[in-house]
Amino acid sequence: MAPYTARGADGGHRILIVLYSYPTLFGVADNNGYGLKVFAFLRLVGLPFRHEHVFDASHAPRGQLPYIVDDGETIGDSNTIIAHLISKYRLMIDAALDARQRDLNLLVVRLLDDLYWVMSYSRWKDERYWPAFSAALMREHPHLTDDDIVQAREFNLKRYYFQGIGRYEPDAAYARGLADLHVLADLIAPNDYVHGAKPTSVDAAIYGFVANIHFYDIDTPLKEFVSGHPALVRHCEAIHEAVKRGL
Repeated sequence: MAPYTARGADGGHRILIVLYSYPTLFGVADNNGYGLKVFAFLRLVGLPFRHEHVFDASHAPRGQLPYIVDDGETIGDSNTIIAHLISKYRLMIDAALDARQRDLNLLVVRLLDDLYWVMSYSRWKDERYWPAFSAALMREHPHLTDDDIVQAREFNLKRYYFQGIGRYEPDAAYARGLADLHVLADLIAPNDYVHGAKPTSVDAAIYGFVANIHFYDIDTPLKEFVSGHPALVRHCEAIHEAVKRGL
């Protein structure tokens, strides 16, 4: 798919879209699955954009990242962002999908919502992995202070409690995430993407989360599962390469 290029009145290139999302970690463009999903989608469809990394989400729509500003319009929620971009720029990435495939996409996106909580739990709550995660954040982003990290952790622990995952013992929490990953491993063909030979938006969504497990340099049960399933690894690395070079 040829990149979409916006031009100013003088014929020069101008960027219409700014993506605001969490910082990088372990070589991926966003250490949160939702932001990486939007980043990957933008790269796969070739839309020009500027990427701004932020740690504090308090000024984002609904207090959540990612969000975009598209020619002055602010849009939050990763699914809403992707739907907006497909409609506004007449993107063809999902044009060949039938109704059943679109239904499957919705089910996968909802499954990833469940996986998100387990991934986040493994980073901010599980005492076995929290020290290595917090050290990695501060190593890669030295502007972060101890107070920043402590406040972020306290905020997340409250979220986990009220969402429910924070009331699980670790083994029970990981059982949920491993069940989600098992479905994804069964869904992805050994040498294809979800719907065939070319990636669609659901592949960007899966990449957003699986890349944040596969490239994560801490051996959680989630990473162990992904490493043991070649189809998940191949899919993740194929999208990773496509995202790095653009299509």
